[in-house]
Amino acid sequence: MVVFPNAKINLGLRITSKRSDGYHNLDTVFYPIPLFDVLEVVQHASQEVVFKSSGKNIEGPDKQNLCIKAYKLLKSDFPQLPGIQIHLHKNIPMGAGMGGGSADGAFMIKLLNEKFKLDLDNEKMEQYALQLGSDCPIFIKNKSCYATGRGELMEDIHIDLTGYCFLLVSPQIHVSTAEAFKNISPQIPIQTCKAIIEQPIETWKDSLINDFEHIVFRSNPVLKKIKDDLYTMGAIYASMTGSGSSFYGIFKSAPDFNHFLDNGYEANLINSCL
Repeated sequence: MVVFPNAKINLGLRITSKRSDGYHNLDTVFYPIPLFDVLEVVQHASQEVVFKSSGKNIEGPDKQNLCIKAYKLLKSDFPQLPGIQIHLHKNIPMGAGMGGGSADGAFMIKLLNEKFKLDLDNEKMEQYALQLGSDCPIFIKNKSCYATGRGELMEDIHIDLTGYCFLLVSPQIHVSTAEAFKNISPQIPIQTCKAIIEQPIETWKDSLINDFEHIVFRSNPVLKKIKDDLYTMGAIYASMTGSGSSFYGIFKSAPDFNHFLDNGYEANLINSCL
């Protein structure tokens, strides 16, 4: 069975408070985008999980991969799950704020549920996904949504970006999410991200904010230049996604982005709708 985990971007990301459990509360809009990994699972003769990958190099030991963690999480509650072989073709940039690993883990839960008829509803799958990571549940729903709490409190919203195109720029600069959160100063925003995205896109530039930008710009000035370049190229709105280091620009028509490629960055031009 083959599925295609997709990436996401954040339309605004505000960190509103630190929680007693060590996590942070946030205010953001998750927006799924059509940039895909490929995930295949076949039943395996052994009672273990075999993992193979292709495409982009996946750092770290296999046991830390969220696909394997998702399988073991379900296996603990559904011991009848057989051994499987996983093949993950990695296309979504990693450590870039686009949720690629989270998508892989969430899609694994959905795949196992369907393939082996576990009869889990979306709410239960979201509970499992939250155990893998704060932004994993969004990929169970996989719709545009306004998210609060750790990201697990989701409200469906409608965003019509039909006709726009997105330029995604990944400079392959590692940004430590833990370090970014360590340096954040939580505050309650005057307007929620939900309220802002309900306004015309032309008004977003000065009000739809990613709180992590000013932190990563201090240590990586080249990232600020990427955002500035997107606006110089004619973006209606540009932002970092997640805790970085990828950026996106929203354009009315496809821009020329060869200079990003010349600088050794990865750049993808996609339609707005999943």
